[in-house]
Amino acid sequence: MLLKIINGISRPLYIGAIILGGTLSSCGVYPRILNFPYDPGGRSLNSPAGDINPQISGRYIVFSSDREGRQDIYLFDTQDRRLVDLPGINALDTIASHPAISQDGNSIVFCGSREGRTDIYLYNKPTRQLRNLTEALKAEVRNPTISADGNMISFEAGAQGQWNIMVIDRAGNGLNIPDVLR
Repeated sequence: MLLKIINGISRPLYIGAIILGGTLSSCGVYPRILNFPYDPGGRSLNSPAGDINPQISGRYIVFSSDREGRQDIYLFDTQDRRLVDLPGINALDTIASHPAISQDGNSIVFCGSREGRTDIYLYNKPTRQLRNLTEALKAEVRNPTISADGNMISFEAGAQGQWNIMVIDRAGNGLNIPDVLR
């Protein structure tokens, strides 16, 4: 029981106790600690490498890691408890970061830095195709996200000293926000 001091007298605080009790009772559901095996060879979710920017969607966890001596994108399937092959997503001359994944795990967006320029890339897992979505954009870009269905991508774009939120479709076409919200 929580107590509140009013004019020097301790009084029970039932509302706080109910809220606290309700909060404590939900701790068994979320957040929870997931126990995935550690693999010193880097073939599981947990490894000695620097793993950063993890994002979860459905059964998948996407993250960037320096497991191969360069920063690449990795995908872990929590149901099958294994890393998923992503042929064609990582390149020797690109530093990959800030990945996000669609709910079905078929589309991954991320920042890729190559030759001093950062762009937003879209990887289609079933077709193994990688597309640069911001190649023609004359702005700095960062922090991409993708909709649950994988059809819309948003990110920050900075030009002329100002950062704006951009929303594009899978083809890289800009969207009018009012049209998206209808």
